[in-house]
Amino acid sequence: MSASHAFAIEVHGRSAGIVVAERGGFMFFAAERAFQSLERRLFKQVVHAERAARLALAEHDKRHRH
Repeated sequence: MSASHAFAIEVHGRSAGIVVAERGGFMFFAAERAFQSLERRLFKQVVHAERAARLALAEHDKRHRH
């Protein structure tokens, strides 16, 4: 697949990472620590990766509240 099959994912103005088309779905590459739990995870659709990134950020923020 070509580079045109890569998409940036943002959550609340933060760069979550990119997803790159792979056989069977889209591979997630995290841009920052809050999204590290998604690193190299394969999603069937980009929208599934976006949803997972929103959930990962919410969980990260919940764990790191003072």
